[in-house]
Amino acid sequence: MEFKRLAHDRGLEWIGPSFTDGGFTMQLSLAKIKSEKEIVSLAQLASDIWHEYFVTIISKEQIDYMVEKFQSVPALTDQITNQGYEYYFMTSQGDPMGYLGIKQDAGKLFLSKFYIQKEHRGKGYASQAMELLVEMGRKRNLGAIWLTVNRHNASTIAVYEKKGFRIIRTQVADIGNGFVMDDFVMEKEIEFI
Repeated sequence: MEFKRLAHDRGLEWIGPSFTDGGFTMQLSLAKIKSEKEIVSLAQLASDIWHEYFVTIISKEQIDYMVEKFQSVPALTDQITNQGYEYYFMTSQGDPMGYLGIKQDAGKLFLSKFYIQKEHRGKGYASQAMELLVEMGRKRNLGAIWLTVNRHNASTIAVYEKKGFRIIRTQVADIGNGFVMDDFVMEKEIEFI
């Protein structure tokens, strides 16, 4: 089969066809971000996704501020080098299509960032990424995955609820420059099989 050969040639594991929106979906892989060059690519990807996605939820000024404060090259470098965060490109067929950031903390996995480019949403990649995160949590013997999500981001909240997360509290965090993050804290228990 041609798709199986292409997957093999690109170093991917063939898991068979999955029919989503009329096409084939390849298995999602996570590639840990380590080098300075990868961090530069991550910062650009983050900026692109944030400016596309958040314009209906927060102001452009807040997006610019948050990208610079949390997703710029210096911010990402500091998070990876000094704060214990791990960042991963989500890839399919070798091409980055999103990213996630995690941090192990107090027996739980904090899912700090989880973003997919617009053209790749709705194709099952978020579900695959969530399965990989749950498995990562199991391997690390962690009891839960938790995250924060903007309280006005209804579509993303619905996705997290579908994946087994529940709202455990609200939180408003002053992030400076007159901006706040008005979030739900959501959590999903990791079941051990």
